Amino acid sequence: MNRKDLLQRKVNDFHVNGKTTLKELVDSFGESGGFSTEKVYSGTKILSEMFSETNTTFLSFPADIISTGLRGVISDIISKGLVDVVITTCGTLDHDIARAYGAYYCGEFSMSDIMLREQGINRLGNVLVPDESYGTLIENNVQPFLEEKYREKKEWAPVDLIMDFGKTMKDTSSILHQASAKNIPIFVPGITDGSFGAQLWSFYETHRDFKINILEDEHRLADIIYDSKKSGALMIGGGISKHHTIWWNQFRNGLDSAVYLTTAQEYDGSLSGAKLEEAISWGKLKPKARFVNITGEATVILPILVGGFL
Repeated sequence: MNRKDLLQRKVNDFHVNGKTTLKELVDSFGESGGFSTEKVYSGTKILSEMFSETNTTFLSFPADIISTGLRGVISDIISKGLVDVVITTCGTLDHDIARAYGAYYCGEFSMSDIMLREQGINRLGNVLVPDESYGTLIENNVQPFLEEKYREKKEWAPVDLIMDFGKTMKDTSSILHQASAKNIPIFVPGITDGSFGAQLWSFYETHRDFKINILEDEHRLADIIYDSKKSGALMIGGGISKHHTIWWNQFRNGLDSAVYLTTAQEYDGSLSGAKLEEAISWGKLKPKARFVNITGEATVILPILVGGFL
């Protein structure tokens, strides 16, 4: 590019006041030259195309954000039918169930964990999870459900158990409830790594013919991938959720579009910190895909990013 081509867009100031709408704010990001604002603006443009033109849109995220009020935004994304597939971790099931039947509380990162343990309170960042809102509460809701499912048949794909459990939930902010209502599958590749998974193990200990067929989940994902003419992904955070999303999309030569929101750094070589550019080298993102990496904390950035679509 020559100098004239490079100097096409001027940096413009933007102003906000009490009457500024979220859409007006995000639209102003496009000409601000701001370090992260332009990436957020780009993300909204990619998502707009993804939500309207992509026939298979993936949403991936880790469990920790479901302990916060962002659970409501994730639930809204699903209830609006903006995505077709959810890939997440077992803790998402745990927190979604726990918050549907119990309560979490606001705390501080600096609280004494020794003191909290003595009080029967678990700390997740600056979120407080009382003992009575977690383990036993989840057990009391999951075990009767498993007994009922066991009477239907002895072998289950996790995706089907999750879908059916969502049908039992009445909390409209519940991710499981909304996914079941919209018939959107939730895949949890690390299904045993959490309280819900521990309930599956516990049930198996007394029902030895009870089987969880995780490969059936992979078969379902394969069908989704091979039927996708165009696929996109909104990926929040990294780990197994992000990897399973891009892993399966390599079998259709990569995602057509992607928005990745992360706080991780790329310098230690971790997947969570890896920019989407790296996925191109593995065939998990198409070379001509529209994509953006947004560095920022999800509970702040995601509502700004998707608010205009909800």
